[in-house]
Amino acid sequence: QVQLAESGGGLVQAGGSLRLSCAASGRAFSGYAMGWFRQAPGKGRAFVGWISRNGANTYYTDSVKGRFTISRDNAKSTVYLQMNSLSFEDTAVYYCAAALSPVRTATYDYWGQGTQVTVSS
Repeated sequence: QVQLAESGGGLVQAGGSLRLSCAASGRAFSGYAMGWFRQAPGKGRAFVGWISRNGANTYYTDSVKGRFTISRDNAKSTVYLQMNSLSFEDTAVYYCAAALSPVRTATYDYWGQGTQVTVSS
């Protein structure tokens, strides 16, 4: 089992940047593919991006391509979400999730509690 804890959320002006972190504890972090999701007010949870176990491969939903970057440091058991050129539409609670399967579209096994990102227009 793995426990996930997001941090780095906050209030930022439109056009600004934030970097979220997701620290993992428990079983070997490098054995999990990691995903980022977000849930905007009044909406369901939406996929943001994914990174493979070794960090060599990433995938993003269209709305964040070119603005968001996912990276990971397996030695620190941490995955990051660098968010640039933020807009009001990026306001949401952001979650990280871990998947035992290496397949990008696999079901996620563990979830963090989320961190709030608010972008002021």
